[in-house]
Amino acid sequence: MSHSPPPHRVRDLLTSYFWSGDAIRSRSVSDVVRSGTVEVPAPPARLIADWEREMASRLVLEPGDVEALPLARARARWPDYKHCVQAVSDWTRTLGLPPEVLAASDVALMACRGAKYHHDGAQYGGAAFCNLFVSEDKGLDVHFSATGHRIPLVRGTVLMFDTGQPHAVIQRGSSGFDGADFAPDRDYTQLFLTWELPIENADVARALRIDFDIDPSTALQLDEEQVWLNGARADVCPDSGRWRVAD
Repeated sequence: MSHSPPPHRVRDLLTSYFWSGDAIRSRSVSDVVRSGTVEVPAPPARLIADWEREMASRLVLEPGDVEALPLARARARWPDYKHCVQAVSDWTRTLGLPPEVLAASDVALMACRGAKYHHDGAQYGGAAFCNLFVSEDKGLDVHFSATGHRIPLVRGTVLMFDTGQPHAVIQRGSSGFDGADFAPDRDYTQLFLTWELPIENADVARALRIDFDIDPSTALQLDEEQVWLNGARADVCPDSGRWRVAD
């Protein structure tokens, strides 16, 4: 008795078009997600209280929102900030990145109350993100919908990934983003530091296995950053994380 072989699944082709100097350049979208946990002290209570006041008075985070907090002010009240940076630098060194890559990259302090599925390739196509979460475990995961990676968020969780890869912060155990999962009487806020690592840096590209100039003819016709799926501009369903053709 013979069985037909399973049908061959054609892999989706994702292409990121990003600014490289004054020109748009094309590259692959990596499905590599680097993750780990590093030892970092809890932020001091007065700094956490400052963040809470800022979020309550200015940000007013709704479920799914991701917003920036003032980093300069936080650093003045955060004696262990340098320890956090050093821990991430040590971790990225294990991935083959010399310390100067992180040191030369822009860094921001972010807050989220969960996060809807999205990609950042339309704004940060020339970068990879490196994130360090400094909040305690609140039962949330970062989920990369296209790759299946799911990483629990605890203090010290560190990630490095392609900005063009869809991701969200969702309830642990859930299969997608649902705003109803983030009850207003529960603290689901996560604070994290994020660095923009240059994707054209040879060590960053090697760590994420990026291929460049995979569609130079299309890149010449574009005047803004975007991600394409199988030859058409694409975006992401905010609830499921599935790719879809953009309107």
